[in-house]
Amino acid sequence: MVEVAERGSFSAAAEALSLTQPAVSRQIGGLERRLGVSLFRRVPRGVRPTAAGRIAVEQARDILARLRALEARLGTFTSLESGHLRMSAYSSANTSFMPEVIHRFSRAHPGVGVTLVQPGPAGPLAALRDDRVDLALITAWSLYADLEAARTAISPEPLDPSELDGLDLVPLLDEEFHVALPADHPLARHRRVRLSDLREETWIEGGHPDCLGPIPQLANALGGPPRIGFFCEDWNGKQALVAGGSGIMLVPTLAQDSAHPGIVLRPTTPSLPRRRLYAATPSPPFRLPAVTAMLAVLTEVSRNRRGDARPEAASPAQSRLATDSGRAGRAARR
Repeated sequence: MVEVAERGSFSAAAEALSLTQPAVSRQIGGLERRLGVSLFRRVPRGVRPTAAGRIAVEQARDILARLRALEARLGTFTSLESGHLRMSAYSSANTSFMPEVIHRFSRAHPGVGVTLVQPGPAGPLAALRDDRVDLALITAWSLYADLEAARTAISPEPLDPSELDGLDLVPLLDEEFHVALPADHPLARHRRVRLSDLREETWIEGGHPDCLGPIPQLANALGGPPRIGFFCEDWNGKQALVAGGSGIMLVPTLAQDSAHPGIVLRPTTPSLPRRRLYAATPSPPFRLPAVTAMLAVLTEVSRNRRGDARPEAASPAQSRLATDSGRAGRAARR
């Protein structure tokens, strides 16, 4: 009907639609009989819409526009030509790692919009389950049942595998930790710092996961509990406190190339326990093509980062968690 109105004849519309003229005439005739009104009137060189036909054509154009919009939106589930990808990360990852990842992805897939969003107080895994986030960057420190209790527990309780139903954890790299010291600190002149020499230092704590991690692990490495004198949620604020001589902090791999100019980073002896970085996503077939493409970019950028880009073998607890969650997810899908 829209083609007939725009082209002014049944034959021209038929040619545009790769149909025969009688077939177009029959369709318009059938529509007129169903609606009980004439939609077109004949003129010397074709046809023109009647008053009722103009209303019908206007409505038909609106329906076609809505169909095209629907196709475009649903196309995000099948292609990388359009759509939107919602991600969440954390402060130290956002210093340079995520900007590089988003830049590479957007250059390769300019039709897909990318945003970084707050996962909310329940955390990134809950945001994934509630479909508020498409991909979340998390660390192994998020895989505990109670994150606050895990900071001080000697043997923290792992996350229940049911919390990962329908989700996949894709390992990206194992982050190494360096200690950040004021540039004029006496230990700053050493290439490596002995952890035993830091026992009396004041430490700067932060919000999860940009924190000191499980305190018993750090206390065991230091030979005693760390003396925490400051708490600061802001990553740049923590570094400024170090630069001002207020204390020291830990800096993971992802943030080591964007350190404050007033601090120095030093590896420790012995080395601190590494922290695994994951991309958490919905399991196939509920994973968007844009998420799959972003996983490829995350893997590539992780490989180029300093430190061990190939994750070490998972601990027995992590292996059990991943295996149990995979079984539960498959069972739920069946």
